[in-house]
Amino acid sequence: MTDPTRELLNTLASILLRCWILGFILLLIWFAATQLMGELIFNLHGPLFGLSKHELSLVFYCGMGLLKLCVLTFFLIPWVSIKLVQRKSP
Repeated sequence: MTDPTRELLNTLASILLRCWILGFILLLIWFAATQLMGELIFNLHGPLFGLSKHELSLVFYCGMGLLKLCVLTFFLIPWVSIKLVQRKSP
């Protein structure tokens, strides 16, 4: 592997790792907000969209699941792949 290629892969790996970390921080903030301020969030968004408490919770948890799936798929898996390629090359 040439030096520019190795440098590019190192840069991509560091960007992907930071995106993965920031994605999970966003997920934790979202979860904490729904747990700590659930009533306030419901009072704000429930009447606005005509949703019951159950429906709003369902939307939030499905959104969190989708965010987690996207963060793992688009950031963690490519980072692991790059690290495996770097480990194999001399």
